[in-house]
Amino acid sequence: MSSSLIQEYFPELRVEQLKLLNQFAELLTETNASLNLISRKSEDEIWVNHILHSLSIAKVVSFRKGDRVLDVGTGGGLPGIPLAIIFPDTQFLLVDSVGKKIKAVRHIVESLGLKNVKCEHARAEEIPHRFQFVVSRAVAAFPKFTSWFHADPLITDERPESGGLYYIKGGEFENEIMSLGLKFKTWQISDWFQEEFFETKKVVWVRLS
Repeated sequence: MSSSLIQEYFPELRVEQLKLLNQFAELLTETNASLNLISRKSEDEIWVNHILHSLSIAKVVSFRKGDRVLDVGTGGGLPGIPLAIIFPDTQFLLVDSVGKKIKAVRHIVESLGLKNVKCEHARAEEIPHRFQFVVSRAVAAFPKFTSWFHADPLITDERPESGGLYYIKGGEFENEIMSLGLKFKTWQISDWFQEEFFETKKVVWVRLS
C-alpha cells in the first residue's frame, strides 16, 4: 500500500506532498524497528491505521496560512506530520513527554525538510506559546486532557468558528465530554473512509477557550 490510498481520498494533493507522505511512511517504519513509536503489529497497515487516520482531521477543518497548531503526545509524529505535509503554510509544534520519541520525530522532520514543524520535549501544560488549534490521537481521557489547558489556556480566540481541540478517538465517549460542560461536535470517520479500521473511530471537536 502506498500514497495512492491518500490520493484516492485527497485528490487535491500535489505530487510533492504525496512523495513526502511516502518518505514519512518509510522513515517511520525504519525508526520503529529500534524504537517503539507505533504498535509493531500495525506497521503493515501504517497507511490506514496511522497516516490516513491522522488526516481524518483534514476532513473537518482546513488550517490557514499562519495558523499555529499544537500536536500533544505526538508519539511517532502523528497526527502532526501528515497534517503539516498537507498544510505547508501552517505552523506546527509537536510535543511529547518522552524524550526518545521526540528526538526520533525531530530526526524524521529534519529528514523530510519540513520547515513548518518544530519539535519539543515537553508536556502540554508546560508550553508557553498560544495556538489556534490543538490536535491529538487519544493520549488521555477527556477530563484529564482538557485539564491541561485550563490553568493557562493555550487556545486563542482568534478562530471562534473552528478553533479548539481536534481529537481522534474510538468508542463511546460523548457522555464523558458532556459532563465537562464544553461545546463539542463529533464526526464518524467511516463517513469518509471505507476501511474497516474506521468503523468505531471519530473526530471530535471541543471548544476549549
